[in-house]
Amino acid sequence: MRFDLDKILTDEILFYMENQDGEFLLDTKSAKVIKTDNFDGKPDFEEEDRYIALPKWDTNNGFRLMEKFAVELRNPVVRHELSSALNVKKGVFRSFKNVLEQYPETGKMWYNFKKQKMKGKVLGWYNALREEWGLEPVGAEPEDISSIILEDFIFLEGEGNGGVEISALHKICLDELKEKGISVIFETGNDNLPDSVCIIAETSGGEFCGYIRAVENAPYLQITRLEVKPEYRGMGIGKTLLSKLLEKTAGQGIIFDLPAGCEYFSRALHLENFKPVMQRFVKKEEKE
Repeated sequence: MRFDLDKILTDEILFYMENQDGEFLLDTKSAKVIKTDNFDGKPDFEEEDRYIALPKWDTNNGFRLMEKFAVELRNPVVRHELSSALNVKKGVFRSFKNVLEQYPETGKMWYNFKKQKMKGKVLGWYNALREEWGLEPVGAEPEDISSIILEDFIFLEGEGNGGVEISALHKICLDELKEKGISVIFETGNDNLPDSVCIIAETSGGEFCGYIRAVENAPYLQITRLEVKPEYRGMGIGKTLLSKLLEKTAGQGIIFDLPAGCEYFSRALHLENFKPVMQRFVKKEEKE
């Protein structure tokens, strides 16, 4: 028996897919999920194909999805902690959840990632049924997870009360460059001029996450710093800070020296119509 897969039914199927307390079937006549325990004995199949098994989902599926999320996560700090949690001998799911509780924004990314992947499984299951019915498959609009996450951040002009946080984060970023063996040549020493532009990012709870700063370098404006705290990287905050700065300085030429090791950010620059004009090469001083 055919049925339409709408949002309400999809959410209901997703809920019962993860419910390990019993077995469940879809009653296509009522478009409701029912527990097999509600039947006396076996279901009455007098109407052919009325009851359909839900898409298979067990702890192995859940574990593989956690592995995929951890591997694809761009934030190296959280990725390492999640990978360690997945390697414990007992209580893997609890350990994974404990890590996410320390990083609420990443936890929201996981929730949306998991929901999107499970919805994809439900859609594949539904399209397999449609094929049996002789119908064309249906698609779904992909969800922009990054935009969902960014709704939880606030972007403010000026340093506000983040001066101390900015200094601490800048030191972290400089130390990271030094650890990579990259000469620290991005210290301008004058990027706190009165005519500098600064935009900071905070969580909805007021926690400092990162910032972008630029100074006048006539006839251009030069971005001297774009830094995000390690635990908030990979969420699109850097790209949003750049966009906010460009909105504020619309029509003005911009220079941005991209440090070695951050080449991945060039894609965001190209999308904002930046063009490379030079490459800087540095030979370290050889001490005797």
